[in-house]
Amino acid sequence: MEKVLKNEEVVKQPPLRPVPKNQNRKPPRNHKWFQPQGDIPHKTYVAISISSILLLFALWSLLTYSGLVDPLFLPTPTDIFQSGIILFTEYGFIGDISITVYRVLVGFAAAAIIGLPLGILMGTFKPVEAFFEPIISAIRYMPASAFIPLFILWIGVGELEKVTIIFVGTFFSLVLMTAVEVGNVRKELLEAAYTLGRSNFGVLRSVILPASIPGIMEIIRLILGWAWSYIIVAELVASSSGIGSLILESQRMLKTGNIIFGILTIGVLGLLSDLILKVAIRKAFPWHYGR
Repeated sequence: MEKVLKNEEVVKQPPLRPVPKNQNRKPPRNHKWFQPQGDIPHKTYVAISISSILLLFALWSLLTYSGLVDPLFLPTPTDIFQSGIILFTEYGFIGDISITVYRVLVGFAAAAIIGLPLGILMGTFKPVEAFFEPIISAIRYMPASAFIPLFILWIGVGELEKVTIIFVGTFFSLVLMTAVEVGNVRKELLEAAYTLGRSNFGVLRSVILPASIPGIMEIIRLILGWAWSYIIVAELVASSSGIGSLILESQRMLKTGNIIFGILTIGVLGLLSDLILKVAIRKAFPWHYGR
């Protein structure tokens, strides 16, 4: 009897399947490199970034040192470096840099001081959004450079005109993007705050602002990059100082090396400001980025 039961049990057991050959293999180390939103080691990230810059520099050197491109249109890296030395030693280029940085920071700071509170109120209270959004949305699509003749007519060609161009070029987008970020705060958090007895402004202070500040800081970082692009527009018109003015004067004298060096300087300044904000944001809000 026991033998019969044992035979039945043996028959009921599922047959063993062979283990696939590739099942026990470990995934390659770089299997997550091209995974959507996957992470890579920091050293690898830096190495890839540096390689892209070196590749661009190698292509530039190949085109210029080989004579494939006329130096009038694209000077060699050596000529650009020499132009930079001349600008710093003979033309006081450091003064132009300081003036340009001052204009960008003042214009953007004014836009942030006024635009951030307005954007927060628009994203929080629908009546405020309904009142301001049509006007701000319409003006946002008007290029800041189109206002230059009016600014010259209204406020002249002094420093205020340059700062105002930076302000107009960044203010309206900053307001709308901040409003969208604030409006995307999860409704469950608001309902939980109301359940705990918070008032309307209490919810704004204790829930909406803490939840949206990391995103608002990323918006500030993005819009600051736009401010660096608008400074050239501001300084190309009726300006006797700044990097934009130097670029315009170099264009009249066909000094391509000075033009490219001025453009590269703007790019380096913008990159430095972006990196500073990026590091500061991740240090201030490590819980938001999971690091």
